[in-house]
Amino acid sequence: MQHAKAKYSVSMPAALDVSNLSYFYGQQQALSSVSFSIAAGHFTVLLGLNGAGKTTLLSLISHLYNTREGSIRIFGYDIRREPGEALRRLGIVFQARTLDLDLSVYQNLTYHASLHGIGHRHAMERITALLAQVNMSDRLYDKARSLSGGQMRRIEIVRALLHRPPLLLLDEATVGLDIQSRAEILGTIRELVTADGISVFWTTHLIDEVEMSDHVVILHKGRVLADGTVDDVVRSAGTDGVRQAFVALTGLAPTQGAP
Repeated sequence: MQHAKAKYSVSMPAALDVSNLSYFYGQQQALSSVSFSIAAGHFTVLLGLNGAGKTTLLSLISHLYNTREGSIRIFGYDIRREPGEALRRLGIVFQARTLDLDLSVYQNLTYHASLHGIGHRHAMERITALLAQVNMSDRLYDKARSLSGGQMRRIEIVRALLHRPPLLLLDEATVGLDIQSRAEILGTIRELVTADGISVFWTTHLIDEVEMSDHVVILHKGRVLADGTVDDVVRSAGTDGVRQAFVALTGLAPTQGAP
């Protein structure tokens, strides 16, 4: 299937290129010959039920797990051969909350900036700008534990973007949030794609988080069943919408509406 046209030069390498990726937990196969590629500057949804292999895939992309079969390239850099260069171009927000609750927002963010070698003055300029983008400027000195779930997620997004990565991965970022918070987080990420031109790889089991303009990869039982624009996937499945396409391809229905 053809992907949506990127606003970048055709000579630019893919933001993320996964080729023939397989992974086993002992004798149990979690991923089987997974291949797809996403163009720079796009919002791509990895859609699959819980247990489909989404978190395993993100763990391989982020180099938490070692790649043994297949390859992963981030803007042309192989995660196995050039992990430093690949990971510099990657920001990630995991499903589990990872802020230190006993530290302030300021302390959480400046500590992370220091890990990336970002000087304090530059870090504060970057933190100030990003907090304004996610409407959290007034919470800089509040303890992390005083924030709501949606507010914590916004701070984690700011943290992931401090070193200006061109690719942002988010693993089930709206799990456990109310409907309004889900919509706000999703809207914030989509605005970043539009305003800053970053590439986003968003994993979810919620069908209503997919929009018609998205590139979608459907993962089921460790295999890619569809890869392309929403229109391409729907047309290929011979259905009227992405939900029906998912059901037709997998025989199962993802969650719709409330998490």
